[in-house]
Formats: sequence, structure tokens, C-alpha cells
Amino acid sequence: MNRRSFLKTSILAAAAVNSSFSIKAASRETVRIGYLPITDATPLLIAHANKYFEAEGLTAEPPALIRNWSALAESFLAGKFNVVHLLLPIPIWMRYNNKSSVKIVAWDHLNGSAFTVRNDAGIQNFSDLGGKHIAVPHWYSMHNVILQMGLKKAGLKPIIVPHTNDLKKDEVNLLLLPPPEMPTALASKRIEGFIVAEPFNALAELKLKAKIMRFTGDMWKNHPCCVVVMKEDLIKSDPVFTQKVVNAVVRSQKWILQNLGKTAEILSNEGKGYLPMPKETLMRVFTNYDPAIYGKGQNPQAIKHPEWGVKRIGFQPYPFPSATRFIFKQMQQTVVQGDNTFLQKYTPDFVAKDLVVYDFIKNAIRNSGGTGAFTDLKIGSPTDTWEREEVIEL
Repeated sequence: MNRRSFLKTSILAAAAVNSSFSIKAASRETVRIGYLPITDATPLLIAHANKYFEAEGLTAEPPALIRNWSALAESFLAGKFNVVHLLLPIPIWMRYNNKSSVKIVAWDHLNGSAFTVRNDAGIQNFSDLGGKHIAVPHWYSMHNVILQMGLKKAGLKPIIVPHTNDLKKDEVNLLLLPPPEMPTALASKRIEGFIVAEPFNALAELKLKAKIMRFTGDMWKNHPCCVVVMKEDLIKSDPVFTQKVVNAVVRSQKWILQNLGKTAEILSNEGKGYLPMPKETLMRVFTNYDPAIYGKGQNPQAIKHPEWGVKRIGFQPYPFPSATRFIFKQMQQTVVQGDNTFLQKYTPDFVAKDLVVYDFIKNAIRNSGGTGAFTDLKIGSPTDTWEREEVIEL
């Protein structure tokens, strides 16, 4: 690196670290978003709808809808997109197994997933899943991790075999299905249940009379699911662009928290059509988490911890290291298809430090005045830290 290049890089880095909420420094990079048709993508989609990228001085292309996680990850690595949302375990797999230079720059949302079962399957709890076929959206997903935690507690064994009716009473067969295909598989009785992001749980409730067995946020309080991911070389070469993107994500999440109904409308077919779902389905996701409907006395009892005060879907952009450490440790014990021995080469502490970039998101939250707006995030006094304690109760 010559002296001129070094000075240019230093100036850009300083601009990113010391920026106000809306940086005025220039970036020639265009925001190119890829996403799945799930509510996990909401902050990126609302940031586009509300022109928060443009408010930061960026140009943004219309977000591109992709139908499955593998295609989204491959398109991202091929350079079609430079900002995507991915299930938290996927960038772990990409970085440490495939050696792809990806980084997490923010969380997309909290909770926002559920375990849904056929209403005629006789399933009330994890202990009822023996001999059943259950779909997950990706082997490297929070859904697969928390499902297997529940199975282990119930004394059941997760297996991965071609579809068969010859399962032992203590075996649960796991199938990989793209989220949009799960309700159809449930209706055709190919599976007895699925665990996935919204709005496919709400869709199955409304259209198939399916039941929510548990909300994942009622098992792992305010857990992450999807995260905002960018390539490490872009983050390093254009820190101004990175900061602007993160600023827009933080601003979007603050707006969503104050406009849940409007968010559902914007995303719906009746709005801007980012998600191919009617407003009724999305309103159920953003506004329907009623213990009278899902709590004590109901079968199944989808909400067992109303005292937690969580939402069906929530928003908080800071990637708590404690959650990364927890999910990585659980991934080391989770059954997947293929070789996952690469996970044993790393420690949870290393991954939490190496995988996530914290400076941009801290800067955006501070400068947005957002520290008091987001769940679990109370920064301001000398004793505050950017940490939290993970609460898990299956």
C-alpha cells in the first residue's frame, strides 16, 4: 500500500467510526439486497421502502426475492448481492467451512419463528414427536438447533433418512425444505410439523387450521435468527458504505417498532408486495401474540413464559456476543447432513470475536439515540456493557 492509498483508507475509516447518524461522505457502491420471502428480511425491506438508504446518500436497487437459502448464499458469494440476510448459523458455515470472507454487521430481528404442527397429528409437546417427520429450513439454522435441543430434552433422537414410515418410537426424521414449501408439505401430510420463520406459521394457521406448538421466542428469549451479512473485503475497502448501510438498518428497526401494523401493510400484497402474502397473514405475525389464544389452558400451549414479555417478532440490531457463543456451542452438538467436524476446530469465544463486526453497529445505535429503544439494550451509564445473559427454557 502506497502512502496515498494508506491515507485514503485511514480517512475513510475515521469517517465511518466518527460519523453522525447520516454520513455525508461519498460512496459509489450501490446497495444490492437479496432476501427470502420471510419476515426476517423486514429491516432491509423497510429500509428500502422508506428510502433510508437514499437518506444516507446511497443508491439502492429493488431487493431481489430468492426462494431458498442455498441460492441466496450462492448469489451473494458470486457478487450478485452485497447485503443479505442469512440465518445466523449460515455465515458460520460459510466462513469456517467454506473459508468465505463474510461478516455479520447487525441482527435483523428477534424471535419471529415457531414450531407448527398438523391439527390432526396429536402433537402437544416435544415428547409427542417420536416417529414423526419434521421439516427444517436449513441444516445450519437456529431452527434445527433449537428443535434438536427440545428433542434431546424429551429423550428423542434426531435422524436424517429418506422419507419412511419405519421410524422407531424414539426417532424423529428431519427433512430439509425451503420455507415456502412447508405449508404444502404439511397439507399433503408429507410431514407432521415444521419449524421455520414467519409468515409461514401464520399462513398455516389461517389456511390449514394448523397449530403452533411453541413459539421459538418462548424457548429462547429474544433470540436472533437472521443477521445482516456483508463481505469482509467490501467492509474493509468501503467503511463509509458499510456504516451507511448499518445506519439505515438501525433506523428501519426503530421505525418498525413504532409502526408494526403499517409494516405489515407495506410488506403485503396490498402494499408494496415485498412478501407474497396478504395483509391479514402478516398482521397476525406483527400483532398477534396473545396468551389468551396461545397460553395456559390451550393445547398445544405455544406460550409458556408470558412473564418474559417478548413479541411474536421483535427488532433489535445489536449482535450480542453471548448469543453467538451460545448458538455456536449448540451447533457443535447438532445433527446435520454432511460433515460438520470443522466446528470442533473453533471456540465460541473466537467465533463471537472473529465473525461479527461491532464498531459500525455500535456507532449507528449511539448516534441514532437508539440505546433505549431496543430490547435488552441499555447503554449509557459507566456500568453498562454491550452484553446480555441468554435465557433458555424449553
